[in-house]
Amino acid sequence: METNSLKHLYVEGLKDLYSAENQLVKALPKMARAADSADLRVGFEQHLIQTKEHVARLEHIFSALGESPKGEKCKSMECLIKEGAEMIEEVSASEELDAGLISTAQRVEYYEIARYGGVSTYAKRLGEDEAVPLLRQTLREEIETYRKLSQLADRINLDAANSNESDGGSSQSRRWPQELAPN
Repeated sequence: METNSLKHLYVEGLKDLYSAENQLVKALPKMARAADSADLRVGFEQHLIQTKEHVARLEHIFSALGESPKGEKCKSMECLIKEGAEMIEEVSASEELDAGLISTAQRVEYYEIARYGGVSTYAKRLGEDEAVPLLRQTLREEIETYRKLSQLADRINLDAANSNESDGGSSQSRRWPQELAPN
């Protein structure tokens, strides 16, 4: 592959991530408000702070490249967020809602891990020495967030399963605020 083609993939990947991270900045507060579990709510709030740092790192990389971060909306992230909102809109029990929120967040993190892994490889190949450590730092943070979500999911999914068994699945209804409903 020619360097120019790789550079194009790199820049487009960065733009995709910039869009994805900015979508998350908007979605995470809504997810935090919807969470019943205090641990999950705090996790979303902490990840929001981290996500804003990811946006700032990407802006720094774009500045060094002399490129604009603006591009097409990341359709993958848009679909993940919409899918999660639709799925969660149908869930009525708070334990199930939290399990659904975690599932959505895990899919988001997995997508980000794949994208950051790819662009950090491109950056290394292109000799973008300033960007590589920034991208790898973000990648490590996304992996750590995924691990934390997985640990939390073990407990919350068990709570959701036990709730269904103990109350016949008729837990108190809990819906997302109207602002979270899919468009």
